[in-house]
Amino acid sequence: MKSVLIIGLGRFGTYMAKKFTELGNHVMVLDNDEEKINEILPFVTSAQIGDGTKAAVLESLGIDNFDICVVSVGENFQASLEATSLLKEGGAKFVLSRASTEIQAKFLLRNGADEVVFAEKEMAERLAVKYSANNIFDYIQLTPEYAIYEIPTPKSWEGKTIRDKGVRAKYNLNILAIKRGSNLVPLPAPDYVFSSAERLIVMCRRADVDKLVH
Repeated sequence: MKSVLIIGLGRFGTYMAKKFTELGNHVMVLDNDEEKINEILPFVTSAQIGDGTKAAVLESLGIDNFDICVVSVGENFQASLEATSLLKEGGAKFVLSRASTEIQAKFLLRNGADEVVFAEKEMAERLAVKYSANNIFDYIQLTPEYAIYEIPTPKSWEGKTIRDKGVRAKYNLNILAIKRGSNLVPLPAPDYVFSSAERLIVMCRRADVDKLVH
């Protein structure tokens, strides 16, 4: 369980607040819009009306008591930059800031952000990969070269074991789990027998997964 402060209740900040709470964390939100504060209050531990670009406001929250501080102040980049800088100067342990462009990300990192997220860009790329191939159900980018994919079990693998198919050596991929509906079998053993009714969670390069699913 972690203590999380979220500054800014746009769509990204609101989704983050609800998800952090759902995962069992203590979540406090800060926004200068009273209506947004009232709407989110039932879903978080606490909520306060205030300006995240004011040092006095942030100091009153006890910044150093939070494990994670998220800066999500919509399209106002100046406000995002100021809040990020003030959080770090105030002793924040970890600052996650939202950016829209690479240039914004560079400035945020220089001014105290420990990590920068491109919410729209990352979602767009994920959806583009997912829907550009008929047989990729989900996708998580790990590095520019490697990603985790959810794919169907090839029909030719049915009734064969992981060892029989020589999956890692022949196909250059690692099977992280087998998915059966809502159930997951993590790190299956080499003698696991494939079924075409299941899906595979694999880690590999895009070129290798393309060879397998096309």
